[in-house]
Amino acid sequence: MGRGARVGDLALVVAAALAVTLALDVLDLPSPSLFGGLLAGLTRGLAGRRRLTVPRQATTAAQGLIGVSIGALVDPDTLEAISRDWLPVLLVTVGTLLLSVLAGLLMRLQPGISPVTGAFAMVAGGASGITAMSRELGADDRMVAVLQYLRVLLIVVLMPVAATVVFGAEPGSGGPTVDDAGPGWPAGLLFSAVCLLAGIPLARLLRIPVPALLGPMLVAAGLDLGGLSGGADVPVPLETAAFLVIGLMVGLNFTRDSLRTIGRALPLALVVILGLIAACAGLGAVLTVTTGASALDAYLATTPGGLYAVLATAQDGGADATFVLAVQVLRLFVMLLSAPLLARWLRRTGGN
Repeated sequence: MGRGARVGDLALVVAAALAVTLALDVLDLPSPSLFGGLLAGLTRGLAGRRRLTVPRQATTAAQGLIGVSIGALVDPDTLEAISRDWLPVLLVTVGTLLLSVLAGLLMRLQPGISPVTGAFAMVAGGASGITAMSRELGADDRMVAVLQYLRVLLIVVLMPVAATVVFGAEPGSGGPTVDDAGPGWPAGLLFSAVCLLAGIPLARLLRIPVPALLGPMLVAAGLDLGGLSGGADVPVPLETAAFLVIGLMVGLNFTRDSLRTIGRALPLALVVILGLIAACAGLGAVLTVTTGASALDAYLATTPGGLYAVLATAQDGGADATFVLAVQVLRLFVMLLSAPLLARWLRRTGGN
């Protein structure tokens, strides 16, 4: 296939991904652009006779933008919210990581799933970041993407019901959500560019694993904590494009064999994910006992994923949204920064 034909082929897949993204957005599903790219790429990957790939520069930029978006979640108010209870919060976070590893080991009962793939598929939190880095760390990013977002989808469906029925949230009691537009897209564009241009080379220089994602993430967090970001964030169109590119990258690698393997794994994965959700709720109970957090705050803070849905429920149900965000963001950073070490350990102890 000539270069012009490949460009045209990729353009058609991107157009299809955008159409699917709009449809999923209308249905209010989580991460519509990532799912849109995944579904469009999967369709092309299964139907096309010739393999199509996303340019390396695009995937690097997408990883970097996702890293910046995650890093921008950190600010002094977030850290202050957990400063008094940092030890129990940290222990619960580590407990969540251990539960994720245990869940991943259970996924090894399904033939065709390696230890690294099983663990990454079950890491509780940071679905987009884990998916973006999984291939680079030796996991099957197709399996990781499907199971990570199956977990997110289950949480989005079950969490508001549990918050209301079990933990006494009162929908509408939190008042209107504060609209913080930030300094605007030009500042966001400059902030993103600085984090990418500084973060990736710095991470490579320091030999940080997955430099395209972790480098910009750490630089963004540092600028936020230092008060140098001015509240800037990745502009929404760039963030949408980044998720779409990651979805395409994963989807285009699907084969009929990989799809059958994932299909066979879904029953076990569903049981393991539900068990993980219940176990994390148990950690929420521990957090309630060891801190001054209410049962609702602790449950939402330890829910394993679906960050924006969790924050929306916290805001609407009258929970302490700042505390919930602080615990969720801390866990997100621990999961992403631990992922390279976890992958290395699993490869050494359990093979690929």
